[in-house]
Amino acid sequence: MPTDLTDAASLIAAGQISARRALEHALDRADSESAAKAFLRRFDLMAREAADRVDRLAAERRPLPALAGLAVSVKDLFDVAGFPTTAASASMSDAAPATSDCPAVARLRAAGAALVGHTNLTEFAFSGIGINPRHGTPANPATANLDPLPRIPGGSTSGGAVSVGAGAAWAALGSDTGGSIRIPAALQGLVGFKSTARLVPTRGCIPLSTTLDTACAITLSVRDAVRVHEVLAARNVTLEERPPARWHLAVPRTLVLDGLEPAVAIAFDRALDVLRAAGYGIVEIDLPLLSQAAALQRGGGLSAAESWAWHRHRLADRGAQYDPRVALRIRRGEAMSAADYIDLLRDRADWIERMGDALAPFDALLSPTVPMVAPPIAPLVADNDAFFAANALLLRNPSLVNLLDGCAVSLPCHRAGDWPVGLMIWAAALADDRLLSLSLAIERTLAPSRQGA
Repeated sequence: MPTDLTDAASLIAAGQISARRALEHALDRADSESAAKAFLRRFDLMAREAADRVDRLAAERRPLPALAGLAVSVKDLFDVAGFPTTAASASMSDAAPATSDCPAVARLRAAGAALVGHTNLTEFAFSGIGINPRHGTPANPATANLDPLPRIPGGSTSGGAVSVGAGAAWAALGSDTGGSIRIPAALQGLVGFKSTARLVPTRGCIPLSTTLDTACAITLSVRDAVRVHEVLAARNVTLEERPPARWHLAVPRTLVLDGLEPAVAIAFDRALDVLRAAGYGIVEIDLPLLSQAAALQRGGGLSAAESWAWHRHRLADRGAQYDPRVALRIRRGEAMSAADYIDLLRDRADWIERMGDALAPFDALLSPTVPMVAPPIAPLVADNDAFFAANALLLRNPSLVNLLDGCAVSLPCHRAGDWPVGLMIWAAALADDRLLSLSLAIERTLAPSRQGA
């Protein structure tokens, strides 16, 4: 089978494989041990119907829709008509089936995607680890050959990333509030694109933070990310080609390079060396504004305040059914006053403006997506201190982009056979097309070195 969404789409269009055959391969992988606990509910019948519709179009030599019957998983935050949306929480176990698709799902369906199932996640999307005590935690398929101990998938889009990594989906619809697309992508050697939040509607998606939530996707390549984003955002991406020397990139020394695990530091430094040798203009800069971001997370930040607004009545009625670690973080918002919240919004807007001035000379910034490789699951299940320490480290770098209202791509930069490591390429709001163009170029540049060439 092809390993890339656009390759598969072209093979289907050429009549070399059928959409149904590609889908059955994905459904077989969804039943495999590699995808265990990735799905909360499956949509097999609906998916087969979508693939068959594409094959009928192909047989009639009619134009195929953009996603051509390919398997796409859906994080269990997004409404899919006919199925309940439960946010992987026991407190939502009696949710009624959705009466309509949310806009993101409707756009995927209209583009011919075969929606294969709702995927597991950190309950209510509230952590970067991916552990779920209610439904179990899907193990990271990318580390299975490196360590017999099951390692975290990353969160909160844990099941979505595993569905792609295990071959059960070509792409995974998810959400990114502080890194929930990019963290699991980095830990599993996948591509995660967090678009500018306003570009994709989040209606019909259970919110974590109405200000920060972004509906976006995990894919196998940047090319796939472009295709899926065009569907989700209902817009055409304008790609540009530049010689490497015309890309002006910066590596912040402040905060994002602190405490890197050796495997991350080695992979990141090697990637920078390859890019510099190819002619990319890369400078290191001090960016003290990044250290000020911690003040924007005071009292739990926007996520605590806005999640408390959504959950407060449910917590009063069903608090015992919540994951205690999730409930603890949501309840931090109870102590935030309306004045505190307004101050936080004002301070964030001021920080975004100052960051925009600082980033203006550069096309993008480069950093490790996260400072660590995926840790084993069991110690984080057993120990609260270990859990919250790892969670804070995983969120540290990617959450800066959400606070910035920016866009970012995490793409793999490790060598084949090494621990998965993500390179994050990021920029301010509405630089999405430039960022995707750059990410395509960087992905091509790194490809030989990642295979050891």
